[in-house]
Amino acid sequence: MNTASTQRPKRAPHMPFALLVALVLLLCACSSQRQKPVRALYYWSTTFVNDSLKRQFYKAHNVQRLYIRYFDVVKKNGQEPLPNATITFNDSVPQGIEVVPTVFITNECMRQPPQFAKQLWQRIRQMNETHGVKNVREIQIDCDWSKQTQDIYFQFLRQLHQLVAEEGLKLSATIRLHQLGMQAPPVDKGTLMLYNTGDFRQLAYQKPILDPDVVRRYISPLRSYSLPLNTAYPLFRVRALFRNGKFVGLIHTKDEYPVLPTDTIAVRETTLADLQSVQRLINEQHPEAHNEIILYDISNRNLTKYSSSTYEKIYNP
Repeated sequence: MNTASTQRPKRAPHMPFALLVALVLLLCACSSQRQKPVRALYYWSTTFVNDSLKRQFYKAHNVQRLYIRYFDVVKKNGQEPLPNATITFNDSVPQGIEVVPTVFITNECMRQPPQFAKQLWQRIRQMNETHGVKNVREIQIDCDWSKQTQDIYFQFLRQLHQLVAEEGLKLSATIRLHQLGMQAPPVDKGTLMLYNTGDFRQLAYQKPILDPDVVRRYISPLRSYSLPLNTAYPLFRVRALFRNGKFVGLIHTKDEYPVLPTDTIAVRETTLADLQSVQRLINEQHPEAHNEIILYDISNRNLTKYSSSTYEKIYNP
């Protein structure tokens, strides 16, 4: 007789009630202890100043990282790519804050195979030594590369990545929305730039800095993007000059353009509602991108734009 078919299966032993409660509490505690985002700022100016307002902001909001634009690399009149607009350090970098030297390279510099990766790295190292910048673990490159310049740009990044890796540093690159659908650059991580999403040259367009509808159309590749990402959000505003309804330029300084009585100066600024709407979109698609949040940028006007509690909400979406 086949006794196996008549035997009842053994019941699993009951888990003690106290152990069950302890397990539930542990799971709840783990879920509530979400990793707090690294808090960072871009310093995008030609003069580094560590004034009291900035120091107060760093302390109040536990800023851990500064992405400081060291210089640009530009190509003029067919010349070789050269550094431009190098930052001047009037003050020392705050102690205890990690510095990420950042270099902006124009896309024009990537029309021909680059030969300046070593020189760029040497210049960064020299600036670090000259100004006593010691807490450096990463270098960032900002370039609005295109499909036409992608191969050359990636070749440059591979060269630079090898150089900084020999010193134990990481290399990161900025990623614009339209680049999400392209191949990821050969770096350790990327910064998703969630600003300048529209056209400043259109007088009727109200949201050229950050438009949630535009972001929504571009971010579907985030779920499967192959590169670790962090995010950068805008604090700044722009003033655009229009004459007879046509775009003249962005006004950066008081006397940059002659302004006629019939001209229009359009002030464009991101609303808090739009910024938080975009943060929700990112949380839906790729919440890990909020493991580090960078605000752009560090001017005193931008640091006083919102209340302290509002900055806390932005840093903890």
